[in-house]
Amino acid sequence: MATQTRYAHPFLPITRADMQARGWEQLDIIIVSGDAYVDHPAFGPVLIARFLEGRGFKVGIISQPDWHSAEPFKALGKPRLFFGVAAGNLDSMLNRLTAQKKNRSEDQYSPGGRTNCRPDRASIVYAQRCREAYPDVPIVLGGIEASLRRIAHYDYWSDKVRRSILMDAKADLLVFGMGERPVWEVADRLRRGEKIEDIRDVRGTAYIINDAEMKAIEADPAKRAADQKVVLLPSYEEAVADKVAFARMSRDFQMETNPGNGRPLAQRHGNRAVYFNSPARPLEDGEGKGDSASVAMDELYDLNFNRVPHPMYKERIPAYETVKHSIVLMRGCFGGCTFCSITEHEGRVIQSRSAESVLREVRALRRMGDFRGTITDLGGPTANMYKLKCKSEDIERRCRKLSCVHPGVCENLQTDHGPLIDVMKQVRAEEGVKHVFIASGVRYDLAERSPEYVKELAAHHVGGQLSVAPEHVSPRVLEKMKKPGIESFERFQHMFACASEEAGKEQYDIPYFISGHPGSALEDMVELALWLKQNGKRPRQVQDFIPTPMSVATAMYHTGMDPLKMEPVYTAKGLREKRLQKALLLFWNPEHWPLAREALQQAGREDLIGRGPHALVPPETAAEASRRKQAEARERQERRAR
Repeated sequence: MATQTRYAHPFLPITRADMQARGWEQLDIIIVSGDAYVDHPAFGPVLIARFLEGRGFKVGIISQPDWHSAEPFKALGKPRLFFGVAAGNLDSMLNRLTAQKKNRSEDQYSPGGRTNCRPDRASIVYAQRCREAYPDVPIVLGGIEASLRRIAHYDYWSDKVRRSILMDAKADLLVFGMGERPVWEVADRLRRGEKIEDIRDVRGTAYIINDAEMKAIEADPAKRAADQKVVLLPSYEEAVADKVAFARMSRDFQMETNPGNGRPLAQRHGNRAVYFNSPARPLEDGEGKGDSASVAMDELYDLNFNRVPHPMYKERIPAYETVKHSIVLMRGCFGGCTFCSITEHEGRVIQSRSAESVLREVRALRRMGDFRGTITDLGGPTANMYKLKCKSEDIERRCRKLSCVHPGVCENLQTDHGPLIDVMKQVRAEEGVKHVFIASGVRYDLAERSPEYVKELAAHHVGGQLSVAPEHVSPRVLEKMKKPGIESFERFQHMFACASEEAGKEQYDIPYFISGHPGSALEDMVELALWLKQNGKRPRQVQDFIPTPMSVATAMYHTGMDPLKMEPVYTAKGLREKRLQKALLLFWNPEHWPLAREALQQAGREDLIGRGPHALVPPETAAEASRRKQAEARERQERRAR
């Protein structure tokens, strides 16, 4: 007879039977998620659910429901307080489609990697089905899809500007950013008897206001940073009609993302508007203050996670396999890279766990049956920002810079890697731990300031290859990315190579690059390809720039303007040119030679087509020319037939 697996903690209820087993007739809160239910802190909707459970609420979860009717949304009955709706760990459109707008072959967050387990624009669809199921139950949107689509935004996959997701989802409230603080306050106030329509002052939330309320704001808007009045964003209609207005909207939004000084925002949509409270305060480091109002990092990771998928799944869940033996040290990023949405969602203030909390999680890992002594990642959004802070809380509160490290590392930023090195050593020393790898991207402009960190990294935490992301080599492209110059990466390369040699290890840095980023023309990609050849690099993973909602680079892509400087910026818009740029990064691969030749010809660099040591790609052979001409003839025939 097969033995049943025993779990340390009950899973969150997913059926009425689960509720009855706990003696519950009704849940307080139901979380609806587009991801499979993996009871692990790396899965955002589950983290929120466990957090609310830990604060005394009765919480259930509906994962990947069939959205074609409202019935699956009734599976756990009517929640007493609210439905919490999230698309999952990724925007649902990004989850399905590539930069070339082709369907992905796998959904990392679904059983067996199956696709079509969630709808497009899942937050909207789920919210509508929840409303159909129980019309009088409040609906609170959250998660990264809702967070990054909270204002009027350019949607790459439909190639148009869409209105705030709150308008389409018709939810009562939207929680943006990392949601623990706001969702706790909303849940607590609902539990105390307040109505959802009266909860309007919670930081990190947005809601719809009527025409009269918006006119009152328009009559007395913010005029300067210190007045703390409401900032009027260009309306949705203006953002659709005028790309300059869209760029200004993006700039004005970005300037209000620091929770220390960010002002409320309002954006008109027709005869209504969306009102955005100031960003939520970051979580407290370590154990925090310990009072009822405190929400601290350690609390989250001490919650009752089983760290495994729900036993109803019989197939592997790819995203879980990636993170199951990893440990998060911190959240947030002060890098401010224009193509990345981490800052917009997690904030630029680093929030770190205590070493004791990290070690408790290491011991929990050791108790897992499949743990063999290898921690696959010890990091976070960035590998080496643990406990890095501004030297002054007052300066941090008042600062309106969008990056602490661009154009150079801020003089007020403390870059001491000592606390991180201590944690790395303590984790390595834990009984049963054989290897501790760091797979998160290393911020090399910070790492080069700490030779001790680089030595520690090379000697103990790299399994032969270290991922680093210089992204480009062209100064003008790097400026648009808000990334450091390639010289910083080259200095780090040298430090890492020396440290690896000193440790007696043969190890390599694996650089990541982006093609098609705003500011990057074919000649910039040629410059990058030549750098790769000169340095003996053959990147196998190349990221084709995807304009994700609300990022600065997406505003550049859509408008052709840098919103931070309000000046023109070149952008590769057509899928063909994006393929040409990518082919130059893969110049060493024969499959990409035809496109690379075409790119070089368009860039006026036919001198790089040849067989000499200076060349990037060989000339076209007679057989290749014949196949190309045949393919072109077929395309012409197909066009005529259409």
